[in-house]
Amino acid sequence: MARLIDATIADGSITRNRPLRSIRHSALLVVDVQYFIAAPGHGAHQDIRPDSVPDHLRYFFDRIERFVVPNTRRIQDACRRHGVEVLFTLVENLTADGRDRSLDYKISGFNVPKGSHDAQVLAAIEPRPDEIVIPKTSSSVFNSTNIDYVLRNLEVDYLIVTGLLTDQCVESTVRDACDHGYLVTVVEDACGTYTAQRHAEALKMYGGYCRIVSTDVILEEIDSLSHLGIASNS
Repeated sequence: MARLIDATIADGSITRNRPLRSIRHSALLVVDVQYFIAAPGHGAHQDIRPDSVPDHLRYFFDRIERFVVPNTRRIQDACRRHGVEVLFTLVENLTADGRDRSLDYKISGFNVPKGSHDAQVLAAIEPRPDEIVIPKTSSSVFNSTNIDYVLRNLEVDYLIVTGLLTDQCVESTVRDACDHGYLVTVVEDACGTYTAQRHAEALKMYGGYCRIVSTDVILEEIDSLSHLGIASNS
């Protein structure tokens, strides 16, 4: 399928820092904000009590509560209001016992049974009934799913990314999305990882693959496009 942005590459008007130019051809991808990784008392943190988070995890869960979830919700609301597609990816086996997992996930001990509570998006930003949720068993959703096929069928050119972890699944997804031909925007204050240093260093390392902005910036862009009536241009 021909990409709408391909026609304007030759004139030099496309750069990685190009703002969103189309409501119709943009999509939000929320990465791994699920109970398995993002909630104390569940999954990878099942031994952590929500009312007694240890010091080494306090930044992480605070980041999720104060930034990742509320800012992702704000972006979701804007996207839904203006007709931008909202998608989710999460870690979830295709099987109950996890035999289909990648070798890396088996070594890491990541085992999220199909249909389990750990495989659900946090309730505060849960998908609406007709929104697309794509389970994966690899760090990058592009490596173990048909997301590229889905995005192309949706005619997406601009991919907005939020979620967890900034330096793992978000990073892998961003790099692969770039290689697959999408213009990627990472919303910095709607992503998180275990330390502020890891977060900052990751963004610095893959900033050359994408555009990095704040929640306020992406909301302004979505609202501006909608107010201008720009829905289908490339």
